[in-house]
Amino acid sequence: MIRLAYLVSQYPAVSHTFVLREVRALRRRGFHVRVATINPPDRDPANMTDEERQEARGAFVVKKPGLGRLVAAHASALVRHPYAYFRALRFALGLGGTDAGQTLWGVFYFVEAVLVTEWMRREGFTHLHVHFATPAATVAMVAERLAPITWSVTVHGPDEFYDVSANHLSEKIASASFLCTIGSFARSQLMKLSPQEQWHKFEVTPLGVDPSLFYPRAARDHADPFEILCVGRLVPAKGQHVLVAAVDHLVREGRHVLLRVVGAGPDEESLRRDVEARGMERVVIFEGAVNQDRIRTLYATADAFALASFAEGIPVVLMEAMAMTIPCVTTRITGIPELIRDGIDGLLVAPSDDVALARALSRLIDDPALRRGLGAAGRSRVLECYDLDRNTDRLAEVFRRRLGAPDAERTDAKIADAAAAPGRAVVKAELQLVV
Repeated sequence: MIRLAYLVSQYPAVSHTFVLREVRALRRRGFHVRVATINPPDRDPANMTDEERQEARGAFVVKKPGLGRLVAAHASALVRHPYAYFRALRFALGLGGTDAGQTLWGVFYFVEAVLVTEWMRREGFTHLHVHFATPAATVAMVAERLAPITWSVTVHGPDEFYDVSANHLSEKIASASFLCTIGSFARSQLMKLSPQEQWHKFEVTPLGVDPSLFYPRAARDHADPFEILCVGRLVPAKGQHVLVAAVDHLVREGRHVLLRVVGAGPDEESLRRDVEARGMERVVIFEGAVNQDRIRTLYATADAFALASFAEGIPVVLMEAMAMTIPCVTTRITGIPELIRDGIDGLLVAPSDDVALARALSRLIDDPALRRGLGAAGRSRVLECYDLDRNTDRLAEVFRRRLGAPDAERTDAKIADAAAAPGRAVVKAELQLVV
């Protein structure tokens, strides 16, 4: 059995549900996985799904109050590996260079790394996997110098690539045993930052969704109003202001439309002011952050899905919408064209172009046949390339190969995989029908 410790910045979290799905899918394949989270969950347990509550109960919270716990962990680490303790501290302090503020952050990363490695020691873990090459990965990089462990990371992009120096990407590439990327765009950025001799570390392991949970919804040929859905954090990178402007164009053309915005974040106040200034309070509905047990209901009533992002990896929300045969309009940026081929699986427009976005939505409003065709093709694309079971198999094989699982264990794991996914044959049959 492969034992894996996962480290994420926040778990569970509404915006990172894919991590929870991945962890649980790996467990179904015989992996022993425990999760450490730097910060507590983003919601009270009463507002979580049953799965999220289970995960929250089992997660190790690094920033959990308790001076005694902190002192005990550092005393233990110092006694066990005194040389490594000071070596890791020196490395963490050096990450800040001459910037006093960044040096202070290095202290925090070191403190957290000690807590993580002591938890791993107690639980019997020797490999740590991280999602996102941001501060949690910095903690893992410090931890690797502190204790006899190895670590790896799944790089999503594009946030990690905006400030390569602050995220210490070159150092992380050199330090990690291997790095997974969710697509080819992210891998290309790592290649740009590293010598060719390091490229053997890079693995493409796409994310995915469960097409048996995100299943085709009943499409409407004559929608009144035409309902547009947008799901994502309310942050500048998601471009929701551009989407509001595009919907404003549609309203001024006399289109009867309704935009549902799902998500929460720092841009909510400015978005509400924008909607109010345009007199669109009855056209735009802010749904707030929504759990997975509610999100499918919103997908089911949508006539189109729109994402006006300026920066993305490969959004899981697009996969969810496509799996439910919702025609998608989004931007031609970073990794998105790996998921959606313009005019085949959805419609792509230039980022920031609200007029082009409005035109694409108008095409969908005016052409029910186009909506049906793009919706069916979108689901086919997910079944073929972004099925959660298939892509978890791919990730599991990377872990087995990279961490040296013996052949007998791989065979047992394959048997467990087949037993854990009885519905996969149905999905395969559906794929054969729609392709």
